Amino acid sequence: MADGIEKFYPQNDSMDLNKVLAQLREELENLDAAILSLERLHQEGPRRRGRPPKALSNLARAARAAKEEPDPDEPLQQG
Repeated sequence: MADGIEKFYPQNDSMDLNKVLAQLREELENLDAAILSLERLHQEGPRRRGRPPKALSNLARAARAAKEEPDPDEPLQQG
């Protein structure tokens, strides 16, 4: 009967349990760091990247132009 067990669990090919535990702990640390990063990204909300849409760009340009033009109903300031 001992010969049958050794066929499935040979003594010379056994795993180093301490090495496996160390690898699992390291992987757990990596997963914790990844989870923390994802949680931070989720709390910050989506970031805007790149150019704004053309319609927004045109609105901003029109707003700047309106700011620079004097209001015809407003009296002119003399300095």
